[in-house]
Amino acid sequence: MSEHDDQRAARLAQLRVLQEQGRDPFAQTTYERTHLAAELQASFEALEGDTVAVAGRLLALREHGKSAFADLADASGRVQLFARLDALGEQAFADFRELDLGDIVGARGTLMKTRSGEVTVQLDEFTLLAKSLRPLPEKFHGLRDVEIRYRQRYLDMIVNEEVREILEKRARMLRRLRESLHERGFVEFQTPVLQPIYGGAAALPFTTHHNALDMQLYMRIAPELYLKRLLVGGFERVYEIGPMFRNEGVDARHNPEFTMLEAYQAYANHEDMMALIEGLVVETTEEVCGGTVFTYRGNDIDVAPPWRRLPLLEAVREATGVNFRELASDEDARAACAELDLGDTETDNWGALLDKAFDRYVQPELIQPTFVVDYPASISPLAKAKPDEPETTYRFEPFIGAEELGNAFAELNDPLDQRRRFEQQAAARAAGDEEAHPLDEDFISALEYGMPPAGGMGLGVDRLAMLLLDAHNMREVIAFPLLRPRE
Repeated sequence: MSEHDDQRAARLAQLRVLQEQGRDPFAQTTYERTHLAAELQASFEALEGDTVAVAGRLLALREHGKSAFADLADASGRVQLFARLDALGEQAFADFRELDLGDIVGARGTLMKTRSGEVTVQLDEFTLLAKSLRPLPEKFHGLRDVEIRYRQRYLDMIVNEEVREILEKRARMLRRLRESLHERGFVEFQTPVLQPIYGGAAALPFTTHHNALDMQLYMRIAPELYLKRLLVGGFERVYEIGPMFRNEGVDARHNPEFTMLEAYQAYANHEDMMALIEGLVVETTEEVCGGTVFTYRGNDIDVAPPWRRLPLLEAVREATGVNFRELASDEDARAACAELDLGDTETDNWGALLDKAFDRYVQPELIQPTFVVDYPASISPLAKAKPDEPETTYRFEPFIGAEELGNAFAELNDPLDQRRRFEQQAAARAAGDEEAHPLDEDFISALEYGMPPAGGMGLGVDRLAMLLLDAHNMREVIAFPLLRPRE
């Protein structure tokens, strides 16, 4: 039996004794506390000498003969507890010394400071509110095993304060995004997660089956086509923040379930979307970082507008020497890229090769905020084409810290052109492109009723959190990332 098992057995035995004595800690339903730990720290001068009540998890216990000190942590921070034999009585003092690290405790007493100046609650009484049956990781080394940290995320949160700080800042970031959009007149919606036809992005979906209706459904890869239906229905500024699902690999920048913000504005164009993205990122950065400058991977980044604009094909040509404008076929593109370091390109089409060349040679240099603009129509099936340059669309992608942050464009609202684009995607799908868009007849029908000219954009919330919190792995900013089951 391991030391961990021994400790668990001892705690179970202690719990049984408490239950036999009629003191079952799990019978507690509530505890009336007067303050959070942070409030006691911040308002000590006003509260000194008052009777206060706190509750939280016991993270340290230090015995000193007829007295004992403990550290109690709640959601706001920590406060010290001070137990004295003469104040608590013999039985209560012995019970206090029998507490285990990890126990959930309520404590009432007088607020004071020790001679060392530490804010402390001198106990009049305490209550065991929940028994911790498993020992916490050793306090000096903490929890550093990445496998355990992500698999037992609740344990990671208990012992690593910086993890809770990251998740709290992510929550503030989400709140600021919503506030910023509401201030601009946007209305929040929840569109279907289960969809009969998936769309709005180039990605593989998760597939499921609805038994009662006996139909195949897909977990959404994007909310785009439903948010555009809202524009058809008469709403002019709409957005959604919620989970998306893509059946793709897992790495430092990808999780199969992730959070996306998508927003659409009638009578707006791609320039308006650039201004919207700049505004949202600036206001969110100010909320989380206290200004427009933050550090990511050792780089000081300033998100103050205006952001740089970089044409896609020109950037790839300058970085690689390959001019994709002159390549008429997939075969021409493969031949032109043969000398580039792009990995296996044997089955790649023109668009896939362009993506690989950009990812390998251009993206790593995009540290300061940059809008990469002028995406080809062949890889932008939902974006409006330029009238004088129909092979190019009003599509752009924002990059910060060499990270792709989202996707945006002036929305295609011509139903006939949209059908042609979907048919081109169907041909690509038949040729083996599994991520090509399926044809959505109902969406085309919606466009035929008339959708106003509009701009739309999507921002990866997890990616933005990674940037602002200087996290180098997306799992750090997701409360419960997906992991392979234990063998």
